[in-house]
Amino acid sequence: MINPSPTSAPAPRVPVVIIGAGPAGLTVANILRAASVDCVVLETESREFVEQRPRAGFIEEWAVRALRHRGLADRLVERAQAHSECEFRIDGEQHRFRYATLTGDRHFVYPQPLLVTDLVREYADVKGGEILFGVRDVALHGIDGDRPAVLYTDPRTGERRRIDCDIVAGCDGARGVTRAHVAPDRGTVARYDYGVGWLALLAEAPPSSDCVVFGVHPRGFGAHMARSPEVTRYYLEVAPGEDPENWSHDRVWSELHARLSATGAPALTEGPLIEKRVLDMHSYVVEPMTYGRLFLAGDSAHLVAPIAAKGMNLALHDALLLADALVAYYLRGDADGLRGYSAACLRRVWEYQEFSRWFAELLHGPSSGDPFRAGSARARLRRILGSPAAAATFAESYIGKVTGPMAMTTP
Repeated sequence: MINPSPTSAPAPRVPVVIIGAGPAGLTVANILRAASVDCVVLETESREFVEQRPRAGFIEEWAVRALRHRGLADRLVERAQAHSECEFRIDGEQHRFRYATLTGDRHFVYPQPLLVTDLVREYADVKGGEILFGVRDVALHGIDGDRPAVLYTDPRTGERRRIDCDIVAGCDGARGVTRAHVAPDRGTVARYDYGVGWLALLAEAPPSSDCVVFGVHPRGFGAHMARSPEVTRYYLEVAPGEDPENWSHDRVWSELHARLSATGAPALTEGPLIEKRVLDMHSYVVEPMTYGRLFLAGDSAHLVAPIAAKGMNLALHDALLLADALVAYYLRGDADGLRGYSAACLRRVWEYQEFSRWFAELLHGPSSGDPFRAGSARARLRRILGSPAAAATFAESYIGKVTGPMAMTTP
């Protein structure tokens, strides 16, 4: 445990300190601010960085409804594309899967930097909330007692500062400082390695399809996902740890054409590659998601491989539950939501993790080199495409169908 350093002025006190200005932290901050629960957000990066950092782009409809219900999705609903189907390409054939017809729900294409920009603006510029960007050496003190505090170095003065609080919301991601306070000695970390890598690509090229395309191919999985009218996200399955510089412009496009080809499908529109990085597919779950006065949310508590675009949606789910629990605690003295927070989050976390692993086997089995896995993967896809019951089950998991309080009105 790190002891607080003396500062030149008495430490300020706020009810809640939120560490991390990503979708989870900013959602919590906005909901608390709207309920007149005082909080402060600490972020190690600059505002410009968090508003431009490339991240996920698919938001499930339940999350959009919940954000709009709280006045946080007006620009999202106005600007986002809505997707109601996806497409599988295998053995040179196209297979459309219309999940909105089965579930009534859609995906909204809205890159995370745009959502973060909206949430920062609403919290800091419109509501006057406090965000300290560029802080360094963030440390927690006393979170297992009654007087927790957060320490940080002020980037402008270099002074060590302290904020006393009741609650710390750890929303600072997989590489942040907060998750280490729960695990490994105070809980468990369950990990899973998929044994594959994905070459993540952003191309300055318009989308070549009106929906997400999954290419299931013996040479490796490939995918096409729209990001904007001018930019498209592509993925190629590669060996874990692969150097992205091994993939030239020509090699990338040649492999994308091969893995995403299908009779009758339009040719891919090529363009400059503005991002190339390899993601080693792995997942983890921290249990519990709380320790003392610390509550984790988003990637601080769990990482789900981007196989089914679940990461940002899980972060929003955590944030909504945590924010509502904190509002109930401060406005009504009701601590039930805080006590049940970890268990409520983890139920959905494990559902998404299980689905992502199941879906990964469908996508990667044909390129595994194992005839049994390849045959099983093809059987899964045939069942989804040929059985109404299997299609409905898959569709609900794919879209993250939610019932109850978060299933608000349609955007």
